[in-house]
Amino acid sequence: MGLAALLVKALLAVALVLALADHEAHAGLPTAYAPMVVEPSGGPDRAEFDLDPALQRARAENKPLYLYLGARDCPYCRRYEAFLAKNAQALVPHFQARYLVVDLRSALLLQAPKLFFRVNGRSLDYTALMRELGDERVRQLVYPSVWLLDGKPRPLMQMPAGTGTFETVEEQLEILRLVQ
Repeated sequence: MGLAALLVKALLAVALVLALADHEAHAGLPTAYAPMVVEPSGGPDRAEFDLDPALQRARAENKPLYLYLGARDCPYCRRYEAFLAKNAQALVPHFQARYLVVDLRSALLLQAPKLFFRVNGRSLDYTALMRELGDERVRQLVYPSVWLLDGKPRPLMQMPAGTGTFETVEEQLEILRLVQ
């Protein structure tokens, strides 16, 4: 193999790495939804999402939260985010009119025992938060997960999670309208 061919292969490899890094850096809800992005503090053994600023803003704007927990390395999260991007024109007005959209950015290695949430000044682990919300998914963390919460926070309805949810615009609109 000649030097030129090796150089081309090397440049293609660098381009691929940069493209993947850019994709991971931008993983999450599409910007058209104007999400409030919350990155976890802490490290790989204890990641805490501070929900207090989002709760304060939700109360100030008199809007419930559309709380999305996605993982940058989750194929089902990418699928849901691609669905939202593809249907932004139809969905964004409904999200913006009714909800404060909050994007919790995570990774698959952050499973339930490592996830913590700061809520009204208290730090709750995933299981404690699910119990406090009365969420039926308390036994298992599934990516992606969505919660519709008021500003206290209290759940507005029990939400589905994982792959196979929100596959059509109408299904997404039913969720936003709180249709069970």
